[in-house]
Amino acid sequence: MSEKLANWIISALVIYLIATYLEGFTVDSYLTAIIVALVLGVVNAIIKPVLMILTLPITILTLGLFSFVINALLIWGVAYFVPGFEIAGFIPALIAAVALWLINMILSIVLFPVRH
Repeated sequence: MSEKLANWIISALVIYLIATYLEGFTVDSYLTAIIVALVLGVVNAIIKPVLMILTLPITILTLGLFSFVINALLIWGVAYFVPGFEIAGFIPALIAAVALWLINMILSIVLFPVRH
């Protein structure tokens, strides 16, 4: 449970950092980033698996790269529901999806190493 809470807080921090450095990707406050991370987590748990199954052929054809497009669309969709979170277009959403994946992956490996 504590690992999931830490991952959620890290995701909120990463979203806030991305908004600081990426043009066209704005978050009003850290509280908004926490809400975005929570809503994005719920969307990734409910909607993303359905989209991954529906787009499985194109995901296989692109060797998994289409999953970044799905993540970008989900992030872009969350921007419509969370006040104070705005994305100027698809390209900032795609860059944010790749950055969020990369930073979360690196931090997860460093903070939560696999123990055998």
